[in-house]
Amino acid sequence: MPDRSRDSLSKTSDLTEESLAPGRVVPVEPDADAVSGEVRLGGLSTPDRSHGSPQAKQTEVSQPDLREPTPVQLAAAEPPRTSKMAATIVAFSVLAIVGLSLWYLVQPQPLLVQGEADATRVDIAGRIDGRVGQRPVSRGDNIAAQQLLVAIDNPELLTKLHEAEAAKVVAVADLARIEVGTRAEVIAERKAAVAAAEASMTLAQQTYDRVKQVTAGGFESVAKLDEATASLDVTARTLDQAKLAYQAAVAGYTAEERSVAKAAVAKAEAAIATLQAQVNEMAVKAPIEGQVYQVGAELGEYVSPGVPLLSLVDLSDVWLRFDLREDLVKGLKVGDRFTARIPALGDTPVTVEVRTIATRGEYAGWRATRATGDFDLRTFEVRAYPVDKLPNLRPGMSAYADWHGAH
Repeated sequence: MPDRSRDSLSKTSDLTEESLAPGRVVPVEPDADAVSGEVRLGGLSTPDRSHGSPQAKQTEVSQPDLREPTPVQLAAAEPPRTSKMAATIVAFSVLAIVGLSLWYLVQPQPLLVQGEADATRVDIAGRIDGRVGQRPVSRGDNIAAQQLLVAIDNPELLTKLHEAEAAKVVAVADLARIEVGTRAEVIAERKAAVAAAEASMTLAQQTYDRVKQVTAGGFESVAKLDEATASLDVTARTLDQAKLAYQAAVAGYTAEERSVAKAAVAKAEAAIATLQAQVNEMAVKAPIEGQVYQVGAELGEYVSPGVPLLSLVDLSDVWLRFDLREDLVKGLKVGDRFTARIPALGDTPVTVEVRTIATRGEYAGWRATRATGDFDLRTFEVRAYPVDKLPNLRPGMSAYADWHGAH
C-alpha cells in the first residue's frame, strides 16, 4: 500500500507538470485499488461493500472499463503575474537607457580650457660692470622695497670719482681767486711800471729835442734824428701799455671771466654727479616689494650692464592667463566673470573677472578656417583676475575652466 501511494503521488505531480502546457492531452490511468473495489480515505484503503448487492453488479456492468486510458482535455494554464511584472520592468529599463542615451547625445560636450597663473615680473639688471661682491638674498625670499639685492665691486669707477672731486676743488679755488680780484701787490707793480714808462718817455723826449736842434744847425746827420724819433715813439707806446696794465689791475677780473670760472665749477660738479650715480648703481636695490623669482648672478661673477642679475615677482598682482582662439572669445568682454578651478589649491572654484583681452603675435597658434586658407583664426590672450584675493596663488600654477559651462 505505501508503494502504491508513492506511485500515485508521483503520477499526480507528473500530471500537474505536464498539464501546464496549454492544449496538451494527458491520459489518465485507473488506479488498481479503485478497480479492486477499495476506496482510499486519508491514505487508508477501505473495501467497497457494494460488490455483493445486485445494484452494484448492475453498476459494474454499465461502467466502462477503467483500465483503458481515457484522454482528458485540459484548459490552457494562465501565465503567472510575476512574468508580466518582470517583462514590464525590463521594458521600462530599456526605455530609460535609450532616453538617457539620447539626452546625453544632444547635450553639448564640455570644453575645458587650460590656463596658467602669472604675475608682474621685474627683471633687475645692473647699469655698470664689475664683479658681484655681495648677494644677501636667495631665490624664494620675500623682500621689501629698496632692500639691497646685489653689491658690485668696481675699483676703477671709485678712482674716477676721486679724480672728479679733485678737479672740482681746483675749479672752486680758481673761482674764489677771481671773486677776490687783483692783489694789491700786482696793482703796485703795475703802478711802478707806469712811472718807469713815464720817466723813459721824458728822457726820450729830451733826447729827441736836442738831436733835432743839432740836426737843424747842420751839426748832426738826419739818421741820428730818425733814431731819436723812433726811440721816442717806442717809449710812448710802452707808457700807454703800462697805463693799460695798471688800469686792468685796478679794475680786477671781468664778468665774463667770473662766468667762465663758475662754469668750470659746474662742470666739475656734473662730472662728480655722473660718477656718483654710477657708484650708487653698484648697490642694486629692489624697486618694489615682492619675491625673488630667479637668480642669474653668483658671487664673484663678472657682470655687464644690462644683463639681468635676478627677477622679482609682485605677488599682490597675480592673474590667470588663458590663450584662446578668437572663435572661443566670441561675446567675451572686459568685466565678464566665470569660474575657474586651480588643482594646486585643491580644485577650489575661483571666481575671476576678465580685465584684458589682447591679440597674440602671428607666430602664435592659428589654424585656417577654410580649406583654401583665405583667412585664419588668431589667438587672444585673456587675463582674468580673481575677485577675491588668494594668498596661496603663485605664478606657474595651472588653472582650467569649463568654457561652455562658464561662458
